[in-house]
Amino acid sequence: MTTDISASMDAYFGVEEEPPYDPGDPNQEVPPQEPAPRTWAAQDLRSVLNGTYTPPQPSVGQRDDGVGLFYPGRMNSVASESEAGKTWFALIACLQEINNGNHVLYLDFEDDAGGVVGRLLCLGGVPADILERFHYVRPENQMGPVDAVDLEAVLQKQPTLAIVDGVTEGMSLFGLELKDNTDIAKFGRMLLRPLMNSGAAVVTLDHVVKSAENRGRYSIGGVHKLNGLNGVMYILENRTPFGIGVTGKSTIRVAKDRPGQIRKNGLSHSSGMHWYADLVVKSESQEYAEAHLYSPRVRDEEAREDDEDLKRINGIKRKILDAIGKAREPLTGKGVEDRVVGKAADIRRALADLVDSGQVAACPGPRNATLHSIPDPASTAPNEAAA
Repeated sequence: MTTDISASMDAYFGVEEEPPYDPGDPNQEVPPQEPAPRTWAAQDLRSVLNGTYTPPQPSVGQRDDGVGLFYPGRMNSVASESEAGKTWFALIACLQEINNGNHVLYLDFEDDAGGVVGRLLCLGGVPADILERFHYVRPENQMGPVDAVDLEAVLQKQPTLAIVDGVTEGMSLFGLELKDNTDIAKFGRMLLRPLMNSGAAVVTLDHVVKSAENRGRYSIGGVHKLNGLNGVMYILENRTPFGIGVTGKSTIRVAKDRPGQIRKNGLSHSSGMHWYADLVVKSESQEYAEAHLYSPRVRDEEAREDDEDLKRINGIKRKILDAIGKAREPLTGKGVEDRVVGKAADIRRALADLVDSGQVAACPGPRNATLHSIPDPASTAPNEAAA
């Protein structure tokens, strides 16, 4: 039986089809008949007109508050600069679907199984569940008839989510031009649309142009990447880098929402792209990370708390500079704490920030003490001039 995938391959890459059926040849088997889809007939509009029509809902993946991320049976996209967390974002949704008992397809043109599955384990994935329901595919050649059959076998498991990681590399593998809108449409019809027709929420992971001023809502390449989407497109803006032993943060904004069911759960922004979530990945070690997709309201409250914390520390910094400036001699750390009102931890943090920024000079003192003083402007002037 001809599948969507294999039919696409035959059409776009010139794969030779089986000889046409000849009813006069007694040795030739009768081929199985598959009715062609009829899409040119007028559709039945009664459900829309009588109010029973239900618009598509983003039911695949979710934020921490349970609000959905991606539309099933539609093409969705996540785009960002490198290392802004789009793979983390995708794998959070993958793990959610796996934990719900669903199958997931991960079609990877960029990384390898160790890197991707390693992150799933890092997020707390159960090895037995990953082995059963996470289907990792790493293409290294153009798709042929046998490859189409292999991919179709995965689709027979009815995955709810299909990640396509590395659209640029995928198009290059198939000899298609990234900036050519015709080639972009061809890639969609050849690979993405058959995945979508399986019922999965298809999510492409893509790059944005390097220049933030010229970026707008578009990923790198032709504008058809955005125009051809019929689901949601997210843009990730990195705030703090992701890495082992650090807490990475990225803001998730909505660049496009064709069904219109996602923006209402976000907050408007001056960029025109709604603030939908904040991706936060706290990496404790290489083996464990805690990941969240906070709603913007939760993160807004945390941002206010961060602002209050920053104001408190800045106030202590001013008191430290005043105390050191009035002192007749350089002050030890304890000497600073004796003269400044506040928590000892906050005072030490503020003092360390002042030393790091060069506003306070630190030099060794007697008995392994560190002495703090206000730098002499005359001694720092040559260095500033050299810089």
